[in-house]
Amino acid sequence: MKVRLKRLILQQTVAFFVLIAFSSCTTSKEIIYFQDEPLSSLNTLSTTPEITYKPNDKLTINVSAIDPETVRPFNLPLITNSYDAINPQGTTTFQTYIVDEQGLIEFPVLGTIKIGDLTRKQATKLLTEKISEYVKDPIVNIRLTNFTVTVLGEVNSPGTYTVEEEQMSLLEAIGLAGDLTIHGIRENVFLIREQDGVKRFTKFDLTSINVVNHPNYYIQQNDVIYIEPNPAKIRSASYNQNYVLIISAVGTLATIAAILVR
Repeated sequence: MKVRLKRLILQQTVAFFVLIAFSSCTTSKEIIYFQDEPLSSLNTLSTTPEITYKPNDKLTINVSAIDPETVRPFNLPLITNSYDAINPQGTTTFQTYIVDEQGLIEFPVLGTIKIGDLTRKQATKLLTEKISEYVKDPIVNIRLTNFTVTVLGEVNSPGTYTVEEEQMSLLEAIGLAGDLTIHGIRENVFLIREQDGVKRFTKFDLTSINVVNHPNYYIQQNDVIYIEPNPAKIRSASYNQNYVLIISAVGTLATIAAILVR
């Protein structure tokens, strides 16, 4: 009777610790992003090989001409930052124009200009034509200063990156983040982009050479790229989470067993 009781206590103890271990296992639902997005909403991005200016974009616009004095009214004053021990002469930078929610900017002399949804080439042509009414042969140079891309998930250096160029491919963006880890699913890379105030999704298969022909292979400002972890990484996360608990449970079981067999 005493032996049977010891066995029963031991069995119940083992079941208790096994239940604790498995109840805390990590599942894919706890790790993977964007799980509830229906597949019907994928691949709905419009083809936009050139970036267009959007609300909250920050632009520097510099106007030049043979006679600099004639275009001075069309340029915002330069900003001189305070000097320090490293840079005793200070630094001079251009002021930026911020595109508002209606796609408008306030430009010197010309007033309100709609620049939203225009490409750099289109915006340059528009401003050149308007300034030409006042100045002979003006040269307009526009630069987007807050082009950022965010890369999340199974990459070596996830984060948000500022891009100096105005054209960047999907692979170049992933390269900024140090490439995919060995645990990243290469067949299902997500891209999230805001169009017309709506978040839209598309996906890429990096194992196919045809990825370079994807209509959205070139990213736009504020795009988000997400690489999903593979099942091995999910299992690894579960193992690491429960490792200490399992070791503790085994030690406790060994102690209980030693006591019961006396």
